[in-house]
Amino acid sequence: MYLKINKRKYKIVELTKFRERFKGLKFKLEKIDYIIKFPHKKFVSTDFICQKIDIILTDKDEKILYIYEDFPSEKYIFPKRKVYNVYFLPVGLSKNFKVNDILNIIEK
Repeated sequence: MYLKINKRKYKIVELTKFRERFKGLKFKLEKIDYIIKFPHKKFVSTDFICQKIDIILTDKDEKILYIYEDFPSEKYIFPKRKVYNVYFLPVGLSKNFKVNDILNIIEK
C-alpha cells in the first residue's frame, strides 16, 4: 500500500501482529522515510521512540480526525472516540493534510 501526497508515493507498512505492534518504532535511531499504520488502535504511546514523528488518527473511512505534528518521545495520546487507525509519518509530512481530509491510499 502507498499514500499519495503531491505526486509522490510513500510506502505504508501495516503492523498487525502483536510483536510488530509492540516494537513499532522503539529504539530506531535513523529517521523514517515510510509510513507506519496501526489498524484497530485508539491509544498512542511514544515511549522509547528516539525521534520526533507526525501522528494522524483516522476513522474507518480514512477520514482524518486528529493531527499531531512534531510529536515528541515519552508522550501519550489517550483514547479518542471514532478513531480506528493510527499513522506514524516522517516529520513535516502531516503539513499536507487538514482535519476532515481523506487519505489517498493506493495499492500500487
